[in-house]
Amino acid sequence: MTDKKTESLQEATPELGRRRFFNTTALVGLAGLAACTEKPASGGASAASAPAAGSHGAANASHLKPGELDTYYGLWSGGHTGDMRVLGLPSGRELLRIPCFVPDALVGWGHTNESKKIMGTKADGNLRYSVGDTHHTHASYKDGNYDGRYAWINDKINSRIARIRLDYFVCDKITQLPNVQGFHGIFPDKRDPVDPAINYTTRVFCGGEFSIPLPNAGTDDAKQYHSLFSCVDAETMELRWQVMIDGNCDLVATSYDGKLAATNQYNTEMGAKYEDMMSAERDACVFFNIARIEEAVKAGKFKTIGSSKVPVVDGTRAANADAKSALTAYVSVPKNPHGVNASPDQKYFICAGKLSPTATVIELSKVLEWFDGKLEKLDGAIAAEVELGLGPLHTAFDGRGNAYTTLFLDSQVVKWNVDKAIAFHKGDKNAKYVVDRIDVHYQPGHINASQSETVAADGKYLAVGCKFSKDRFLPVGPLHAENEQLIDISGEKMVLMADHPVRGEPHDFIIFKRELLKPKQVYNLDDFPHAVKDPKESGVTRNGKKVTVKMTSQAPAFSLREFKVKKGDEVTLILTNLDKVEDLTHGFAIPGHNVNFIVNPQETASVTFTAGDPGVYWCYCTHFCHALHLEMRTRMIVEA
Repeated sequence: MTDKKTESLQEATPELGRRRFFNTTALVGLAGLAACTEKPASGGASAASAPAAGSHGAANASHLKPGELDTYYGLWSGGHTGDMRVLGLPSGRELLRIPCFVPDALVGWGHTNESKKIMGTKADGNLRYSVGDTHHTHASYKDGNYDGRYAWINDKINSRIARIRLDYFVCDKITQLPNVQGFHGIFPDKRDPVDPAINYTTRVFCGGEFSIPLPNAGTDDAKQYHSLFSCVDAETMELRWQVMIDGNCDLVATSYDGKLAATNQYNTEMGAKYEDMMSAERDACVFFNIARIEEAVKAGKFKTIGSSKVPVVDGTRAANADAKSALTAYVSVPKNPHGVNASPDQKYFICAGKLSPTATVIELSKVLEWFDGKLEKLDGAIAAEVELGLGPLHTAFDGRGNAYTTLFLDSQVVKWNVDKAIAFHKGDKNAKYVVDRIDVHYQPGHINASQSETVAADGKYLAVGCKFSKDRFLPVGPLHAENEQLIDISGEKMVLMADHPVRGEPHDFIIFKRELLKPKQVYNLDDFPHAVKDPKESGVTRNGKKVTVKMTSQAPAFSLREFKVKKGDEVTLILTNLDKVEDLTHGFAIPGHNVNFIVNPQETASVTFTAGDPGVYWCYCTHFCHALHLEMRTRMIVEA
């Protein structure tokens, strides 16, 4: 690790100071970068240890008294659990897990007929997939702020996107993207790019990270590989169109005027091996002119790939050299960037360098000028490119002109002022753009602040997800908890408030004020076409070997005290919870038949299973509901 390139990087890199053990192990995996030197950051503050938790009373704010409610909701990715987590902040209390891509035994997700239909099944009725890897979650907008309608989350493994209804906090649709692998970044548009009267989210953009042959024909010639950037309709969840690009997609951002979407790219070299993915000195942030893309689709200037009928337009560099007709624009950024985020002042996208100690500030008005033929060189849209520290990944905002970027290798969050960074880039070497640094524990990845990527960014709280916890929690064997930390950013200095151990491996999240959501506590019975609306409708009907059992639950009893079926019957059991009291959920489990699900107040759910060996099977309520909860049962009698 002493070649000239490394020495040059060392000379330009600030001393951020500590945990050389962690830096060294992480650096080995990032192409041989070396530890820091003693030189301070350009235009920046020197490294500082984390202020003690509790400075100016900040730590106490995360410990709510009994009966106190959090002031913010947080929507978190669940990682390999394939779900979405709902947190209350500042307490950090986990309130709910919303299953999406992976079966969930608590609620019966992936077991009920309704959830299996959403998840997708094979011809034999079994789930198409039973694993997932959720990374990124974002919510719908209106007038530049969250509107409480929907949230979306991705499954990187199987290229699926799930939509969450935020009135009931349930997944209601899942779509698989065709001809895409490694679906990673997502972001909804913030308003319509064509119709100025539509001031809310209508589209969700999805970045395909892995380049593959299109169609996928099993060749090892990486020069034939491409990625697709996809647009999903926010309401129907159907694919509107896709764009074929050079390189791949990492994360996604959208402009507040709806006109631009972007994805930062690594591997513009189109390499199939990691060393080939780092050969170029600069990669790109690719901008998509949404209105032009939709005009091209409307004009029939597209192709389809394989069996998919989704329109695919050409967004490669070669096909988009003429700015006045271009669908895409490739702004150069240092190689292998990680993260692109939109500032709440609506002016900039910021790309973090990852393998470069820099962040690149891209001015959106200049990108639009290039599309209009008014800017000669596209890189003229770069407003600043400044050093922050080692391993910058993701950026959040406080609404006061400051950005907060995670430094993976330095195990820090750096607070920096965007306007001063631009001034420094333009030549004002007295502009001290780095405001503060705080140590986190350890190797931080995603970061977000309260209302960060909205026009209502309030600069109150910052959360950061750390990939390693090491010494922060009790050891529990080889698999350590990860560490999510909460930081007070209301003052000039950042103050660490709390550590929260979390099961790996969550990624991205958003934080927004609780008043933006109006969750419903009880379902509408009429929303379920198969609802059993009266206990008198309960009963058993037979059509050959297919048996339907209709039943209601109302604490502390099921409407049928017993029901009879025969061995080998295909049984569909429909259960409606007729209780109207909030938080009065019932469960239903059948021993020996792999059946366990819940029905919330006024909800209907159903399961289909094959009746097993003859015998008596006590079906019982699994969710505590009444003083006579243990007595709430019915008998399934299976006859020979």
